[in-house]
Amino acid sequence: MDEDSERLNRVFAALADPTRRDLVARLAGADATVGELAEPYDMSLQAVSKHVKVLEEAGLVTRSKDAQRRPVHLDAEVFDLMTKWIERYRKQAEERYRRLDALLGRMTGDKAQPRKDAS
Repeated sequence: MDEDSERLNRVFAALADPTRRDLVARLAGADATVGELAEPYDMSLQAVSKHVKVLEEAGLVTRSKDAQRRPVHLDAEVFDLMTKWIERYRKQAEERYRRLDALLGRMTGDKAQPRKDAS
């Protein structure tokens, strides 16, 4: 398994949890400390910190030191990797649908109308 595949496995596994997906969504808006991230949840600071650690190990977030604060930052680079992976399979699926449309058109005697690309 190559490095990108392993990284994608970690990212998708991390995002399988709804709390972690929510943390990512909130960090898309602004950096925050673990304490700030924990505020809306009915869980301990330690539990939220564990979620952040999983996101960090997957490469979705980084932490830095800013005086007394340790803000968590969303790493947008990993989303490029995810987007490329998803786009590759979306294109393959679209091509299969185009071929199926053409086949069905030939079977029914109609001129196949090509599927309009979603992008």
